[in-house]
Amino acid sequence: MKTLHLYLLRQVLASVCMTVAVFTFVLLLGNLLREILALLVNRQATLAVVGEAIALLIPYVLVFALPMGLLTATLLAFGRFSADQELTAARSSGISLIALVSPILLLSVVLSGLSAWFNLQVAPQCRVAYKRLLLEQGLEKPANLLSENRFVKDFPGLILYIGRVEGTRLKTVVVYQMDTNQVQTNLTTAWGASNTPPVALAEVVRRIVSAPTARLVTNPTNQEMTLAMEDVDFLDLESMNSPHAAEYDQPLPTPRVSPAAVQPKLSEMTFRQLLGEYYEARRQRLDTTPVAVQLHRQVAFSFACLGFTLIGIPLGVKAHRRETSAGVALALILVLVYYSFIILGQAWDTRPNLFPQLIVWAPNFLFQGAGALLLWRANRRG
Repeated sequence: MKTLHLYLLRQVLASVCMTVAVFTFVLLLGNLLREILALLVNRQATLAVVGEAIALLIPYVLVFALPMGLLTATLLAFGRFSADQELTAARSSGISLIALVSPILLLSVVLSGLSAWFNLQVAPQCRVAYKRLLLEQGLEKPANLLSENRFVKDFPGLILYIGRVEGTRLKTVVVYQMDTNQVQTNLTTAWGASNTPPVALAEVVRRIVSAPTARLVTNPTNQEMTLAMEDVDFLDLESMNSPHAAEYDQPLPTPRVSPAAVQPKLSEMTFRQLLGEYYEARRQRLDTTPVAVQLHRQVAFSFACLGFTLIGIPLGVKAHRRETSAGVALALILVLVYYSFIILGQAWDTRPNLFPQLIVWAPNFLFQGAGALLLWRANRRG
């Protein structure tokens, strides 16, 4: 039994190393061609800078490459194991499929822990450092403060959230107009305690202005910017009136800070930073759904290795194929299904009524539940 366990572990680990390396190279190549290649062509970066950029990108792409590589490796290893009749020989010796794959399931738990470390801490920090490196090399010009997927707090009296930025065209725009004249009697800590000292003055939301689309209009003469919003909904939190307007122009005052000092996007924050952002947004009566989606996404995606392993083992056994191409094709289909839920949850991060923070957990429950069922049925057939 121990020999079989070691044999399967070697097979899976060898395939994991190969597939993770391939996926990491492909993902790195996509980022390098899009961002780093321009620096080399324009002679804005040396080979040392390119090497540093690659080193900072590796932890970020490993977040995606590790689960994908483990799924592909599981499909390949167990497909060959079944096609070569080795599984039949093991079963004829009285060894159940569950007992046979227990070390592989334990490996998936260990890799899930490693994935959680990358998701919650290492990858966001490396991504921010990578962006800062590009900024220093002059590739990214921070002329536009209206970054997508974060709360923009650089304009006095306003907090902005923008779902997507396409040049001067903005999508899913929410403007929180603040009132600094409200007294906050006490603040809650990050863990819900209410015994903190009173604060004399705190900004709270007075009115919420939202629109599906908007245009950024700039006036070069006086350096003024305006958000030209379309199909606008208003919500006055004092009177609870909710009028509607076809158009609305929101002037943007002079920013408090320079563009280079802006905070990272929500998707580039560590778990600890997201927690602080969540409780700060709740204190200011902002919609916490975008932050909650990122928090849940980081934690949920950490369990992808376990879900992919559970469903990869029975599918590899059932496929009964030795060909690498078949395993890779099946893995890509499963990855697309998994990521579709993540993309859907992030696309609905400004629609709290749809509970997008729970949607990002759906692929885990789907893959783990279906995988456990398929594994149980495959074990019974043995």
